[in-house]
Amino acid sequence: MTEPNVTGNLHARSTGHVPVLLAEILATLQPRPGETYADATAGRGGHASAVAPLVGATGGIVLNDADAENLEFAAARVRASTAENSPTPTVTPIHGNFALLPRRMEQAGLRANAFLADLGFASNQIDRAERGFSFARAGPLDMRFDASRGLSAFDLVNQAPERELARILREFGEEPAAGRVARAIVAARATGAIATTDALADVIRSVVSKPPDSGIDPATRSFQGLRIAVNDELGSLDALLAAIESAARKLRPDPPGSVPKTVAGPGPHPVPWLAPGARVAILTFHSLEDRPVKAHFADMCKSGLATDLAPGGVTATEEEKRSNPRARSARLRAIRLNGG
Repeated sequence: MTEPNVTGNLHARSTGHVPVLLAEILATLQPRPGETYADATAGRGGHASAVAPLVGATGGIVLNDADAENLEFAAARVRASTAENSPTPTVTPIHGNFALLPRRMEQAGLRANAFLADLGFASNQIDRAERGFSFARAGPLDMRFDASRGLSAFDLVNQAPERELARILREFGEEPAAGRVARAIVAARATGAIATTDALADVIRSVVSKPPDSGIDPATRSFQGLRIAVNDELGSLDALLAAIESAARKLRPDPPGSVPKTVAGPGPHPVPWLAPGARVAILTFHSLEDRPVKAHFADMCKSGLATDLAPGGVTATEEEKRSNPRARSARLRAIRLNGG
């Protein structure tokens, strides 16, 4: 489904998503005229549309997203954000998992001076029942960011062995009752497929009680675990962190007297997808994401590959937390690559 009139005045209509930590991200990445900004998870284009006027007509915006509809919307929103005031930067949309973005940028000869990966998901994905992300709205079990490929939550819930389900809920959802939930799911599907979000939520609630004095639904942790597993979110993050470090190592000059670094294999080799001095930021929303980012960035800074731009991480102001509840758990970590 395509957003109607997507090239119209996007700022006058709801975009379905409020970008988190926007001012802090702009201050950290400091996009400049003529630079290339890459957004690994473009979503509805909130961050990118704010960057576009800063890089100007001589700059470039690379937009990546697994959600084809959101990617189309984001590209149009970025073009509209500068059309009234100045020529639009070159906009390059790339559809796919963000783990593949570094390789695809290198293949296209693109180098980012500023890079952002916002690991949250767009509000419109939650709001639309047919996407199957939310237990608050009855809809088909799906949970895929890219609905055109891969196993859905329906496949996982109805086919995965009990032990695998328990592992997913325990490791990715941090659900203390993972074993009980997995057993309940297997018992329920024995009488018929669990096909909808509300049906799954009811199964979970039958064995997990709501914590006292808590507004958290008992199904929350299990839904998070299934979503992470369906989209291989942590595996993709590990691949992205490895690609950031790889680019940094390629940019680091050889020490005096050492044998110059070489690239194996014949023929031309792509330049790193990150430019010398690139500013790299990752926005996380829970500890499973934040821990590897924190550790990886710390190791890169310790080894001299990068400089920390946000010691301890940046969190939202109290004002933003009140106006945008999604910002409450957000933490921004950022580095600048050394060398080159």
